[in-house]
Amino acid sequence: MIVQIEEKDNVVLIQVKEERLDAHNSGELKNQMLNLFEEGKNNLVVNLVDVRFVDSSGLGSLVSGFKNASARNGSLKLCGLQPQVKSMFELTRLHRVFEIFPDSEEALASFE
Repeated sequence: MIVQIEEKDNVVLIQVKEERLDAHNSGELKNQMLNLFEEGKNNLVVNLVDVRFVDSSGLGSLVSGFKNASARNGSLKLCGLQPQVKSMFELTRLHRVFEIFPDSEEALASFE
């Protein structure tokens, strides 16, 4: 899986550089987030602007990240959802769980 990780103050921005977040690569995202949590980085923004498709495995990795962040008094927020990805979150009602922002600037600003 291709991801770009940037640290901005006390927040880590994870840019997923894949068109699909599915059973083939969602485990890698989950492991990368776990590594960040183990390093004490508990505030994450996952930018999904390049992602056009998310399946249940992809949603599961994001929910896992959300639960781990919350358990560590941190937060996992999402941004850049494409319409088809956003509709998947709405269909599963996960849009009520995650804080979702139009772009990474707004998501990062929400931590200030």
